[in-house]
Amino acid sequence: MAKVNVITFTTLTNLISLDGLYLIGYAWLFGMSIWISFFGGVIAYKTLPRHQFGALQHKTFPIYFVLSIFLSSSLLAIWILKHPDVLVYLARPNVGDVAQVYALGSVLSSQALNYFVIGPLTSQTMFKRHRLEKEEGKLYNEAGVSADMKALNRRFGMLHGISSLANLSAVIALGFHGLWIGNVGVQGY
Repeated sequence: MAKVNVITFTTLTNLISLDGLYLIGYAWLFGMSIWISFFGGVIAYKTLPRHQFGALQHKTFPIYFVLSIFLSSSLLAIWILKHPDVLVYLARPNVGDVAQVYALGSVLSSQALNYFVIGPLTSQTMFKRHRLEKEEGKLYNEAGVSADMKALNRRFGMLHGISSLANLSAVIALGFHGLWIGNVGVQGY
């Protein structure tokens, strides 16, 4: 028979630990990233008119990026605190615990890039394109749009692609980190 654990006030308070908080933070970040990247956006895109979808993304993504920055930097700080030798071996990404620093650092940097640079440029380009559609009386993808619209389309496509690639790299890094902590754990030394 398995060991029987009786839940008491003390056992409940002992659940609040750095390891437990780490796992909750990771689960929040990974779940949010999967939802935003593969489900929420797709559902909104299929449901809303394009301009409303763009307005929703414009409001949603900054919050997502800020939460991602906060959570990934918190996880990174806790990981380094619990695994202090990673700083000694930082130049060796093939060391497992160091690879986790690189993974979390890549999440932090890609989401910070999205929040501070790519996201604002993408939104600015999207709204310029919306205004030009009204002025020209044509959708961005209709035949015979102006050279300005074609330039905005190229710029938006490039920025959107960079943003998506940065976000996808964050999701992949989080998946790698999740597989690592699922097999090795969060415990440091």
